[in-house]
Amino acid sequence: MLAPNYQVSQRSSQDLQAYWLPFTSNRAFKRAPRLIAAAKDMYYFTSDGRAVLDGMAGLWCTNAGHNRAPIVAAIQRQAADLDYAPAFQFAHPKAFELASRIAALAPGDLGHVFFCNSGSEAVDTALKIAIAYHNVRGDGTRTRLAGRERGYHGVGFGGISVGGIVNNRKPFGPLLTGVDHLPHTYDREHQAFTKGEPEWGAHLADELERIVALHDASTIAAVIVEPMGGSTGVLPAPKGYLQRLRAICDKYGILLIFDEVITGFGRLGYAFAAERYGVVPDMITFAKGITSGTVPMGGVIARTSIYDAFMRGPDHVAELPHGYTYSAHPLACAAGLATLDLYQAEGLFERARSLESFWAATAMELKGCPGVVDIRVVGLAAGIDLASGLGASGKRAADIMQKAFYEEGVMIRGTGNTLIVAPPLIVSEEQVGEIFDKIGRAIRAVN
Repeated sequence: MLAPNYQVSQRSSQDLQAYWLPFTSNRAFKRAPRLIAAAKDMYYFTSDGRAVLDGMAGLWCTNAGHNRAPIVAAIQRQAADLDYAPAFQFAHPKAFELASRIAALAPGDLGHVFFCNSGSEAVDTALKIAIAYHNVRGDGTRTRLAGRERGYHGVGFGGISVGGIVNNRKPFGPLLTGVDHLPHTYDREHQAFTKGEPEWGAHLADELERIVALHDASTIAAVIVEPMGGSTGVLPAPKGYLQRLRAICDKYGILLIFDEVITGFGRLGYAFAAERYGVVPDMITFAKGITSGTVPMGGVIARTSIYDAFMRGPDHVAELPHGYTYSAHPLACAAGLATLDLYQAEGLFERARSLESFWAATAMELKGCPGVVDIRVVGLAAGIDLASGLGASGKRAADIMQKAFYEEGVMIRGTGNTLIVAPPLIVSEEQVGEIFDKIGRAIRAVN
């Protein structure tokens, strides 16, 4: 694979110092930087022209692959026609067109789309809508929220409050009050080396009954969960778990929010994981795959009953005092429409479904590699748990990620003691085999 033509300026090591990288060990990175200069389809290219197979769809987002011509052309045309339009009290046609397209993909009566710019903003937007919804209906005591242990819901204060990843929470003080957490759904003893949704764990949804008994349903606004825990290491929902959660929320009038920032737009073989599981939540958050990572965009899809609850009072007053300068940005809308066209034209959601069995079988071939204690697969995602045996927790995964990038030419993620793999949906069977072969060699080399 040859790198496309591009210009890379020569920089000194001092030029690396100004940029404070997010979710990155900055000192280690700047000693051995993993710099990317270009991308095309399934590959990244380094500044020295090395091809690196993308095993992570960027950061769970480039579902249609990199630098796809129809998306690039749509962004270029839009930049030439309309670079920006204010989102407050004005709008542009593509915002309505994209909202309609997204709503048509969503299950049930999820028919109204509120745009923002990221998954983090989408989550905080959904939480605000949930509390405000109860308020406008006269249930102002419903302000409590429930998330889940090991859940990831972005980095806003709302998101880290309902989120359950310890290292994302502990530096930032007490966070929001009035938040509870369901237990996570992973138990290695019962679920190790499971393909797809594990048999064990549906009963853990019943912990919501305990939270209701503690606080009373009249105080609880919403529950938010990921249909598949992504950033924590690929934790598929147990069979029946999401259905049980839906039933309990219905019983007590609690809104159910699915955070589909990762699972949306094909990762689990459907437009939304809600469709895979046959569960209609009250809201879905999305981002990442909506533009295949080309332009930042996120949003919330709400049920018609939620939208209608706000449509009251004087009609010259904003019904929801919330939004962002770049909500429904013209370039993001153009990218989103072109991306949805590409997903449909190439049947990428269906393609992900057809590849799932092969993906799972190939991932499981790493069972028996040194230090591998569990592998979980669902859709086109895999989490590979490693024994912690090289000093500090997470060191082995970090070393494997580094070796995979530099020596094997594949990009994966390391988080804690877990390797995460989730390629673009255009991945071929041959590339699936190549990805896991390279990971296996990197694991064996480090161990």
